[in-house]
Amino acid sequence: MYMMVSGPEEWVNPMAVAGANQSTFHLEATENPGALIKDIWENGMKVCFAIKRGTTVEYVAPWANQIDMSLVMAVEPGFGGQKYMEDMMPKVHWLRTQFSSLDIEIDGAVDPDTIHKCAEAGANMVVSGSAILRSEDPRSVINLLRNVCSEAAQKRSLDR
Repeated sequence: MYMMVSGPEEWVNPMAVAGANQSTFHLEATENPGALIKDIWENGMKVCFAIKRGTTVEYVAPWANQIDMSLVMAVEPGFGGQKYMEDMMPKVHWLRTQFSSLDIEIDGAVDPDTIHKCAEAGANMVVSGSAILRSEDPRSVINLLRNVCSEAAQKRSLDR
């Protein structure tokens, strides 16, 4: 689950009881990331940080070994159909070079035109709403996104 809420601490237990297996929260929304990480783990869920455009990616570093995934927003969170912010790709690249085994997700305007940049930067997971929902062939868009990410991950693995 990915909830854009203030006070994400209040939602950990109710979401775990509802069956969530992962909790993604905005790092900017909590004053005590360490306690929140612990609470999520203790409730049997994976932990994911989401960071917005204005948050420096280095802010993730102290917590990277305690989380399962980092989500980089390539749009301002809140609504679909926004323009892709390519200037977020250095954040993805930095995370990939610093934490090679961390799952790195990109969210925002990911489509057949932008997926290559996302995957090359190091994203191995993507969120794509409008590109899929507005497509005449959603299955082919999903397959393309998946294949591009898989191929980039294989290339990174071979390059090591």
